[in-house]
Amino acid sequence: MADIDNKDQAEMDPADMEDVEEVEEEETGEDENSKARQLTVQMMQNPQILAALQERLDGLNGSPSGYMESLPKVVKRRVNALKNLQVKCAHIEAKFYEEVHELERKYAALYQPLFDKRSDIVKAAYEPTDEECEWKADEEEELTDEMKEKAKLEEEKKDEEKEDPKGIPEFWLTVFKNVDLLSDMLQEHDEPILKHLQDIKVKFSDPGQPMSFTLEFHFEPNDFFTNTVLTKTYKMRSEPDENDPFSFDGPEIMSCAGCTIEWTKGKNVTLKTIKKKQKHKGRGTVRTVTKTVPNDSFFNFFTPPEVPENGELDEDSEAILAADFEIGHFIRERIVPRAVLYFTGEAIEDDDDDYDEEGEEADDEEGEEEADEENDPDYDPKKDAAPPAECKQQ
Repeated sequence: MADIDNKDQAEMDPADMEDVEEVEEEETGEDENSKARQLTVQMMQNPQILAALQERLDGLNGSPSGYMESLPKVVKRRVNALKNLQVKCAHIEAKFYEEVHELERKYAALYQPLFDKRSDIVKAAYEPTDEECEWKADEEEELTDEMKEKAKLEEEKKDEEKEDPKGIPEFWLTVFKNVDLLSDMLQEHDEPILKHLQDIKVKFSDPGQPMSFTLEFHFEPNDFFTNTVLTKTYKMRSEPDENDPFSFDGPEIMSCAGCTIEWTKGKNVTLKTIKKKQKHKGRGTVRTVTKTVPNDSFFNFFTPPEVPENGELDEDSEAILAADFEIGHFIRERIVPRAVLYFTGEAIEDDDDDYDEEGEEADDEEGEEEADEENDPDYDPKKDAAPPAECKQQ
């Protein structure tokens, strides 16, 4: 057998021998790659190595590439000239937004008669004509004359069976409940009050005055407070920050101020009364103490945190104001101009459509992450299970 093997080997073509040698080298390279992968896995499972690597990456994050430092001095001078031009552009942009604010004020006056009529219909101060109520349905929603007549008879029958409502009941409350940003603020004890909300108006600052806008919430007489109008004013600034001019991205809200709500006795939903038992350390006697503490309510919207003169706020106050500014902008730019579409839900569908693509991408990423975890032989789903959330009294 040995002679046969040697003979076969001797008769083998030299080119075939080269192929054998190459295969052996490839197999050796695969072994080395396999060992390298195993070593990498072991290193990545070492928490100390991971921590050191993360610290190194954090140090690199946001650090300059070194390209600017490598430029000749004469080129750096020209880049500085471009940056000075950019600062001038920021100041021109600020003036642009000031003029935009003037246009908003001008067109607000044109919109207002329509919004006033909307308010009159909602609160039953005006009954629209048949012509004003006629709405052309989409082609797919068009009905035959017979079906229209049947639907009309059914509506008339329903109207006869129940009391004729005035205006559009709970119009603004329904708007609030349909919008997640606002419904998150609502509490059950707020709803009876907001049923009396008749209109929301936006008032812009007068010409020549600092840029600002005021939200006016108009209420019909009610048992909860004596105010007929609750206001929230937002002061804005449209000028680049001297210390960071490149961060300018249009007008920003600098501060806001609410109003004092004249609550009827016992009706203030922003406060609640709690009773606590206290035990005397020495005598051991127990007494009951009544305390008034803040309560979650939409009407806290009218008492935002005050911004100190130095502009420094703690993290909680900053978070509250950031959310407050977002809500104020949303009411001004979306809710007031398109209230009926939020009442019917049509605007909500449009808003959701804006986020469909992003949502799908997020879902895909989550799916990929889950797939990677499942394929990981060291993955333990029990380790990733979140501990049960602790219930806390707000």
